[in-house]
Amino acid sequence: MVLQMESPAPSIKVVDWLRGEPLTNFQPGKVYIVEFWATWCGPCVAAMPHLVQLQEKYKDSGLEVVGVAADEDAPTADEARTKLDAWLSEKCSNLNYRIAFDHTGEMNKLWREPSFSIGIPASFVVDRDGHIAFVGHPMQLDEVLPKVLNGSWRTSDEAKAADTERIASHQRKARELTLTNPIYAKLRPAMQAEDWTAALSAVEEGVALMPDILDFREIHANLLLHKIRDMQTGLPVMGQLVRDAIRKKFEAEHWLVMALNQLFDPGMNNSHLPRSERFAMGKELSEHILALNPPQGDGPKFWSYPAVARYYHESGNKDRAIELIELALKSLDDPQISDGLKQRRLPDLLQALANYKGEKVCYGALCAVPQNNFPTGPKRRRPRRKLQKG
Repeated sequence: MVLQMESPAPSIKVVDWLRGEPLTNFQPGKVYIVEFWATWCGPCVAAMPHLVQLQEKYKDSGLEVVGVAADEDAPTADEARTKLDAWLSEKCSNLNYRIAFDHTGEMNKLWREPSFSIGIPASFVVDRDGHIAFVGHPMQLDEVLPKVLNGSWRTSDEAKAADTERIASHQRKARELTLTNPIYAKLRPAMQAEDWTAALSAVEEGVALMPDILDFREIHANLLLHKIRDMQTGLPVMGQLVRDAIRKKFEAEHWLVMALNQLFDPGMNNSHLPRSERFAMGKELSEHILALNPPQGDGPKFWSYPAVARYYHESGNKDRAIELIELALKSLDDPQISDGLKQRRLPDLLQALANYKGEKVCYGALCAVPQNNFPTGPKRRRPRRKLQKG
């Protein structure tokens, strides 16, 4: 049976409650967020401070947050439980909601599988009458939760349309996984063994089968340009990737940034790439990112602007690079940005700013100093001195 909006909420079937009192059933009149997460999942961990804030903000309105760790990675259930408990003690001293641990797979069978929730984090909101009101990403809760609490969400056209689209999207992803899983089964071991020929064969099969899978396109370009270093094949592949990224309507910024990173990621040695082609593609990608998310606009800058800043810095436009990083830092001040996300992004942005300015920079109590091994922009030739006669 499909689990969707208006469905009765499944039971909470867990034995281990690591934080908070056990929850035996959903109490009428209360609203619950049932959050599936794992310690190895970056977006899950980033969402936890946000859930803490929601629990505190809406506790007097009858909100109860329940975290369900049903995907912990360890050889045995006991090891997973011990690892999870230690992680919570170290990382989450201010946790104010329940945490359940399930090693049986029962919670995933009851909640995630019938709702087509393939990945985590996955948030389920249970309404005051014990029915599902919302299924989605925890970062969507700021908009949805107040409407659930005041009783206006489930009857709205917005809610019905969102749930219909969610189910259709997850069904598409499920079909996609049946095609991509066999590719990844060949690609992952080849990448781990650094067998670039086998990896290239697998990823080319994936690109031919599903050319709109961002991961396949990124790995394809990376293998050719940075692992195998086949410029004759790699540059046309990269050029096509740039053109496809520019034409994208959905997830365009992700595609553009991914393509730009293949050319200007400081973690890669780009010295073997032909300079003229590299900078021409970098210029085109950077201009499209700034057109899509302009400096004067309200869009978040902390994710895409560092990649654009790297292009401008290597091009010799240090002032533009500094300006973009400062805008990225400023965008982190948005109150809608969770503390967890801010803490993850801030160190890299500060380090980039220190490197570009060539001096120590600080943001609150956090400071960064320039790194000696940071790639600099092109060196300017000094004008030759004319020889004086006599």
